[in-house]
Amino acid sequence: MDRSDQRLYPNAGERSSSRPNLSRRTLLAGSAAVGTAVAAGCLEGGTESGPDVEAPPEAVVERPTMYVFNTGDGTVSLIDVETNTEVERRAIGLTASFPSNQFSPELTTAPEDPLWLNVDDGVRAVSAGPLEQQAAVETGSGANWQEQTPDGGHVVVSAREPAHRQFRIDADRDSETFGEVTGEIDRRPEGGRGDNDGPGPCDVTIHPDGEYAYVPDLFGDTLTVVEIEAFEITAQIDVERRNGVAPEPWMGTAAPDGDRLLVEHNDGTTGSESIWDVSDPAEPVELDRLTTDEGLGGGPLTSEIGPDSETGYVFTPETNDVSVVDIEAGRVDRRIDLGGSAFVGSWDPDRTTLYVPVQTTGEVAVIDNENRTIVDTIPVGPQPYGVTAAKVRIETGGESPSERIEHLTDEYETTYCIGDCACGHEL
Repeated sequence: MDRSDQRLYPNAGERSSSRPNLSRRTLLAGSAAVGTAVAAGCLEGGTESGPDVEAPPEAVVERPTMYVFNTGDGTVSLIDVETNTEVERRAIGLTASFPSNQFSPELTTAPEDPLWLNVDDGVRAVSAGPLEQQAAVETGSGANWQEQTPDGGHVVVSAREPAHRQFRIDADRDSETFGEVTGEIDRRPEGGRGDNDGPGPCDVTIHPDGEYAYVPDLFGDTLTVVEIEAFEITAQIDVERRNGVAPEPWMGTAAPDGDRLLVEHNDGTTGSESIWDVSDPAEPVELDRLTTDEGLGGGPLTSEIGPDSETGYVFTPETNDVSVVDIEAGRVDRRIDLGGSAFVGSWDPDRTTLYVPVQTTGEVAVIDNENRTIVDTIPVGPQPYGVTAAKVRIETGGESPSERIEHLTDEYETTYCIGDCACGHEL
């Protein structure tokens, strides 16, 4: 098995001795979020409480909050942005690796506003306040990525193999079709590299004008532009091979000012990062490509772009750091040592501070954008992976987070994690 296979299919072949051989099972006790039987994963440690445990009274507070999904036990840690402390941890019957976080933190201002998550074989909407499930869409794939449009009206989904599809979901809470699929593109006729039966749409990012979505195609070696309103492909750019190696684009992030786009590649032995001009949103043009020879960390997976649109933060888990990219200069400015592997990050609602779950240490690193340094670390639950933000949260009182875990069972719905899986989730 080569490096690419190990990262894409970490469950293939022999299981790690630290993880049990798992299968899809049923949730034993209803959680605050789900309340019904669902497909599940596992819990490594923790205590069990029955379904008759009475939850403490809850109130909604308007406080900027980070939601960190701990893939090791199915809990979500709520971090207060003003104090950088974990103020809540609860089991919600599921976990997520790539929650929508490009525009959602600014849109989630009321307790009923949804957090859009990739869970099990599809996409879920979970209310930011009580963390209750509002909608669920099955995509036919275990590997899903979704992003909400700037106006909050739609969610665009990339469902990788075996579905090879794009979905558009109604995200308007006042709409009669909220949570329903309103557009679909079958990408399978395009085919894919080798014996892949489709281009492998992997990740999705949306231009800030809200008109176009960009989809890196892992097996198609293309960057696809989708017009969101018509929900059709308007352009498809062949990504250039370097040194005869397939480029394997798989993740991407559009800058807030709409001029640049970062794309992560799974090519070669260490991966690469490309910078694109999207000032004409329908016609992306590649400007630069960075590798470890230019100082990039190993295995670039995802990225976030600072509020000034000048600085890119590329999560490079193979070297346990974040590569900071000067986007205009097309160079690596520095690398921030995390002391462990991190795969994603998210800005707080004001887009001043970047929160990075470090899965291998059970902490969240807090990076100040102005100084581009770690200013704090916050202990959370086991194996934190996905993170997003909202302007509201539930407040339950003065107990410690560990005392407030509700309806904790030893099973929960899992999510697809590149390079590592949430308790054995498979495509």
